[in-house]
Amino acid sequence: MKVRLTQLDGKLPNLALMALSTYYKKRGAEVWFSRSPMRDLFEPQFDLVFGSSIFTRSINARAAFRREFPESTCAGTGTDSLQTVEDLTGEPEQSHDYSIYPNYRHSIGFTQRGCRLKCGFCVVPKKEGRNRDNKRIGEIWRGGNHPKEICLLDNDFFGQPNWREKCDEIENDGFKICLNQGINIRLINEEGAERLAGLKYYDDQFKSRRIYTAWDNAKDEKIFFRGLDYMTRAGIRPAHIMVYMLVGYWPSETMKDVLFRFNKLKDAGVMPFPMVYDEKNRELKRFQRWVVRRYYQFIEWKDYR
Repeated sequence: MKVRLTQLDGKLPNLALMALSTYYKKRGAEVWFSRSPMRDLFEPQFDLVFGSSIFTRSINARAAFRREFPESTCAGTGTDSLQTVEDLTGEPEQSHDYSIYPNYRHSIGFTQRGCRLKCGFCVVPKKEGRNRDNKRIGEIWRGGNHPKEICLLDNDFFGQPNWREKCDEIENDGFKICLNQGINIRLINEEGAERLAGLKYYDDQFKSRRIYTAWDNAKDEKIFFRGLDYMTRAGIRPAHIMVYMLVGYWPSETMKDVLFRFNKLKDAGVMPFPMVYDEKNRELKRFQRWVVRRYYQFIEWKDYR
């Protein structure tokens, strides 16, 4: 059997494809991994083809993939499909094949699945349901000579019932972590903020101190800044905090509303990062560029636009 695994977007290793690779290799299949939606000149005919897409904006890549492999299975948070690895294999997702990402040196996984919130723009509640335990930190670490650097894909780390034990494990066993999907700042309390401040938190390259979170709705201003206050009073530097701003999602949102959130974040000393919901909105894409490239430090928005 010949199986093709296709990562259509995302820069981090794809756990679903890693699990499928393990599953089919154990059954004697030959597995090809590709980041291209198009068939390479020297690729064989495949018995099974899988594609994974995590971003809705990757519509062109998904369309090209489906044209190239019309009998393929394409799933992931960027698609309408709610299929999981367990659905495809008929058994629980177990070990992950890191060999398809030979240059990745860290370990990656989930300590929990699901989320306490039900945001309309997010598929996690529909796909994963309520918050539940998944794995210990030590079960995610690859062991051996691999660095104790864990990229966590948890959607709601502090929502799991045993988050304190997970923090103890991270601290006591000397792990560095990246909370790549961010923390729910609206739900964090003083105890959680203090424990977070005691962790060795980093960005996904494990080069810079970084905590990711989000302020998506202007109506959450009070509760957002309450959580931010907990974090800074616990000793977390504002410069360590990157705040994603969902823009272009709310029907009545104006540019004035967007700039209000941006200026509040800038004045708080954190790092704003606009996430444009409608990729065709040129003004918001221009705004995103102005913020991400730090042009706002040199030129006013009204002049840049």
